[in-house]
Amino acid sequence: MKTVSSYQLIEVKTDREKKTWLSYPSKLYRHHANYVRPLDSDVEKLFDTKQNKLLRNGQAIRYLLLNQSGKDVVGRIAAFIDPNTAKNNSQPTGGCGFFDCIDDQQAANILFDAAKKWLEERGMEAMDGPINFGDRDNFWGCLVDGFTEPLYNMPYNFPYYQALFEGYGFQNYFNQYTYRRLIFDGGLSEVVAEKAERVHRDPNYEFRMISWKNIDKFADDFMVIYNKAWGSIPGVKKITRTHALALLNQLKPILDPRLVYYGYYQDEPIAFFIMMQDLNQVIKNFNGKLNWFNKIRLILALKVFYSADRIIGRIFGIVPEHQGKGVDGALVIAFKKVALQKNFPYKELQMNWIGDFNKPMMKVAESIGGTIYKTHVTYRYLFDRTKPFERAKKQ
Repeated sequence: MKTVSSYQLIEVKTDREKKTWLSYPSKLYRHHANYVRPLDSDVEKLFDTKQNKLLRNGQAIRYLLLNQSGKDVVGRIAAFIDPNTAKNNSQPTGGCGFFDCIDDQQAANILFDAAKKWLEERGMEAMDGPINFGDRDNFWGCLVDGFTEPLYNMPYNFPYYQALFEGYGFQNYFNQYTYRRLIFDGGLSEVVAEKAERVHRDPNYEFRMISWKNIDKFADDFMVIYNKAWGSIPGVKKITRTHALALLNQLKPILDPRLVYYGYYQDEPIAFFIMMQDLNQVIKNFNGKLNWFNKIRLILALKVFYSADRIIGRIFGIVPEHQGKGVDGALVIAFKKVALQKNFPYKELQMNWIGDFNKPMMKVAESIGGTIYKTHVTYRYLFDRTKPFERAKKQ
């Protein structure tokens, strides 16, 4: 235990400290109606060497900040080094995340200093935050606009967090936008609608809803599309067939197949649009626990009672040679044909994690009727304060 000014900083090591670290945000936000506690298992697996492959070569550490008496927790943070992305910058860059803190700059600075020191000792020259030790679409970014109920595994924080990050010296590396549109209101832009109808009339194109009976084929197609559409982007690692199959098998028990569409050209996979129910509408009363009873509640809520009426654009991709031809709109048209059927339970779609550096994807979200609903910021802090700061490069 290290005493810093009027606070005590401790490294999380014991099972009891891990539980305290996991539960602290629910106490911090206990009077805040929009907060939804993430499932403990979703967070803890990121720090488990058996479940997070990045820990085979990467490193992670967690801290708790206590008040002077040591009786009350006033903050937490994690720091980590992702070996796949640490060197993909002009300087070796680590990360800090899962930052939660009282509204006190001194307390926040102690947590940021701890992360910085740990990263510096391991050769890092900068840190991004708040980010996640894993995929970008989970637990990533500081919410600065749109303080409504968060989507599943998307960060939610008090408005004062922005001042704590910027007060320490973090700078805006990029914005992440969440776009929103109502399912039944509005349509495609005129240009996109015209292109989409042209695609639908072309017999070379075909659009299919996923079938779990052919999950192996859809996993293969997912891998091909993903690697062509996303694999060339810096910081995004190509996936294997095993990874693709594992992802679909993970989603299978809860995912409504009416929310997954693939596009083909001359029977070759060229596009997908995978949506899923927003689990936060169900798990907000689980207090972070996914025990057997809550698993049954979750399945019933999603598969029987359709308690979630909000869906998330989980991942969207079009291979480069078919971008700009109307395939995005054609996927939406295929989806809307099903959505217009009787008893379709979903009312709104939100598409999260669209970086401001990704202008083509922003254009796609806007062309299908989406408008910016939330903004998260990924900050970067350069340890050498004399070095010029550069924002993420546009694609």
